[in-house]
Amino acid sequence: MKAVAYQKPHPTHHPESLIDILLPDPVAEGRDLLVEVKAVSVNPADVKVRAGSSPAKGEWKVLGWDASGIVRAVGPEVTLFRPGDHVWYAGSIARAGSNSELQLVDERIVGKIPISLDFAAAAALPLTSLTAWEMLFDRLEIQPGMKAVGESLLIIGAAGGVGSIMVQLARRLTSLTVIGTASRPETQAWVQQLGAHHVIDHSKDIVDELKRIGVTQPKYIVSLTHTDQHFPQIVEAIAPQGKFGLIDDPEQIDVRLLKRKSVSLHWELMFTRSLFSTEDMQAQHHILTEMAALVDAGLIRSTVDEHFGTINAENLKRAHALLESGRSRGKIVLEGF
Repeated sequence: MKAVAYQKPHPTHHPESLIDILLPDPVAEGRDLLVEVKAVSVNPADVKVRAGSSPAKGEWKVLGWDASGIVRAVGPEVTLFRPGDHVWYAGSIARAGSNSELQLVDERIVGKIPISLDFAAAAALPLTSLTAWEMLFDRLEIQPGMKAVGESLLIIGAAGGVGSIMVQLARRLTSLTVIGTASRPETQAWVQQLGAHHVIDHSKDIVDELKRIGVTQPKYIVSLTHTDQHFPQIVEAIAPQGKFGLIDDPEQIDVRLLKRKSVSLHWELMFTRSLFSTEDMQAQHHILTEMAALVDAGLIRSTVDEHFGTINAENLKRAHALLESGRSRGKIVLEGF
């Protein structure tokens, strides 16, 4: 099968940072599905792993943690899917990724794609949807459909992949006042289009920006990027006994600053369930099923922003470079080999 992979970490512009190769076809066993990959999207996780992780000597590292495709074979223990099903998923960081013609993925972290989306639009959603859903409803324990009680949610970095879904989920499924941050006119417009009640500029003082729109002390704050830069303002802005969530990897933050307000801190990594084969691993199957229903009902839109063409090393390098620039909006997708 065709695949895109690397053997040593290199900068994106290096000729061997990503290479077109051929690998043996994998075989489905246990609860695995063998999926013919039709489309993928590129995430910051791809960039981070490529820059800092090496496979064993002589082996290839295949990236990719967002995909849509067709089930071609199933392992003997599979009960949720059959060959021919159209599926979407975000995969596992412990296994070979989706930048290949064929991929093995555990059925418990897979869902059937929305019938209203093509493969490219569907590939943009799994990782960000799972991350946003788990953060809001599992980590922060926000209740979908909660009655309006004047509480607010601040999403720092709302124009990116996860933020683009989190804004929609919070606006469609809760009664929270949703505030997103973005620093450029085009990203601010994007967040507004996705349904945020307010959009503020995180390149300015966040506390002052909240005062400007008449919102003080959000109960919930989620930081999706540059948490170390924003952390002092987050501590000042958040309500006493509030909840703070983050998904990025800040160099250093002094969590003791949260103590005075009795604020709880919540990490979210959507790979945790698959990485540790947790008892509730199949929750991701249910989340993706629910997300498909929301998409087909017109409540959630795909966040594709750019289509970079065929799945190959050259186009994936372009996608990695755009993510590294920090100027991406929504999701980058690639389709077909």
